[in-house]
Amino acid sequence: MKHGPLEAERLIEVSRLSKSFEEVEAVSGISFDVRRGEVFGFLGPNGAGKTTTINMLTGLARPDAGTIRIAGLDCSADPKAAQHLIGVVPDESNLYPELTGYDNLCFCASLYGIEKGERRRRADHLLRQFRLQEAAHRKFSGYSKGMKRKLTIAAGIIHQPEILFLDEPTTGIDVASARQIRQLISEMYQQGTTIFLTTHYIEEAERLCERIAFIVNGRIVRNESVSTLLQPIQQRKGLLITADENISGLTGDLAQAFPDYTFRQVSNLQIRVDSLQTIGIGPVVRFIEEQGAEVTEARQIKPSLEDVFVDVTGIESDAMRTEKNGGKA
Repeated sequence: MKHGPLEAERLIEVSRLSKSFEEVEAVSGISFDVRRGEVFGFLGPNGAGKTTTINMLTGLARPDAGTIRIAGLDCSADPKAAQHLIGVVPDESNLYPELTGYDNLCFCASLYGIEKGERRRRADHLLRQFRLQEAAHRKFSGYSKGMKRKLTIAAGIIHQPEILFLDEPTTGIDVASARQIRQLISEMYQQGTTIFLTTHYIEEAERLCERIAFIVNGRIVRNESVSTLLQPIQQRKGLLITADENISGLTGDLAQAFPDYTFRQVSNLQIRVDSLQTIGIGPVVRFIEEQGAEVTEARQIKPSLEDVFVDVTGIESDAMRTEKNGGKA
């Protein structure tokens, strides 16, 4: 994706924002900004405060403290002040199952006061853009998960908002639909839409976003450009070792045998090796095979945003994805 200048106008400005539910502080004094025309990633595990933050930014929840300004409008005093500038795509569809795809889009357009002829034109255009023409007059309840996700995004942008909030846009859908949605996000970015994106897929954020904030336990722990986040780990060497049987108990022995390397369990059959030095593949493989397992693959891997996320949060991204796909809120 093409990246724009990082000193652009601040379209969203958040300062010391807090929100509690009874005894639980969901969001704790966070501050950040989103610049016009960028894709801003908001990453964190379940319960970190992502959805609560989005709800406050989009006027669905009132903050206990702090300020929100969107396009210069004070949304902490009036949560609906910037409603006309915002499109929201929640992680669960909010469309009507008994209506067709076309009728859902027209109805959403009517909520924004769009004239009848124009709403029909926009609905037709979006159905073509999202490759849903053939399903236009089928009930939404009969759509696949990927189709539902695409129509929900189309409904979120039918009023051509300046800012689009995308909450987990590709979670739980097929690979082809996810790829198409990422392409659509890129197209919206190229057209100048400012996008606020939450996702459990770290590689997706690395691919799409210009800047990323990591939120953990209601607090932002890092907020940097993707290139800045990646810079400290660029010299790190990585190796992914796969065996034909369970090797989950070997990380401690490996760390003792090779003190210059760091070993991390990826799965029962995989161990990851990291080092600032060149990794001697042969000795590590021989050590594992001497313990009775056969190594089926030893593949070099490049450092990624996922490594930064694990370093900063202490949370394995695989575990985060499992949580989300398991249906937890």
